[in-house]
Amino acid sequence: MVSSNSKKEFVGWGKSLVIAAGMAALIRTFLFSPYIVEGASMEPTLHNQEKIFVNKVYYSSQFTRGDIVIIKGSTENYVKRVIGKPGDTIEMKDDQLLINGEPYKEAYLSENRKEAKSIGSKLTGDFGPIVVPAANYFVMGDNRLKSMDSRNGLGFIKQSEIIGKSEFVIYPFSDIRTVK
Repeated sequence: MVSSNSKKEFVGWGKSLVIAAGMAALIRTFLFSPYIVEGASMEPTLHNQEKIFVNKVYYSSQFTRGDIVIIKGSTENYVKRVIGKPGDTIEMKDDQLLINGEPYKEAYLSENRKEAKSIGSKLTGDFGPIVVPAANYFVMGDNRLKSMDSRNGLGFIKQSEIIGKSEFVIYPFSDIRTVK
């Protein structure tokens, strides 16, 4: 036999669990969410099968050059680095990125650039100049030899297609780190 106090306690716990589950769903849908990196397009910054924590509140008008973002594709999501913002003129000449006519240093590419030179190749082929349209972004993967991005398939990324900004790697636990 169950007393009325036990029933009230059971109902109270049930309500608490429903509220907690609802809050978790809202947070995951609108604020923060984990994503799994698939493929090698962002190596060595991000590796295949790493889980990253994505901030969905990071308003697209605040995306800065160098941010790593999750992009909603028609059948899958992509993780890429923001290179060009609306109105920027982007050009690649002799493996040097030019933004609005000025050289832009990409320190995160040093390891991949060495690998490309070792096989007698440029890391990034020449292109441009191209102008990024309003409300769009130009993105590239860090592993330029193995990345489908704005240069070769994804095209310009609409502001509305960006899900959020990657904040840090949460798995594997031995590699927890912020994403820069």
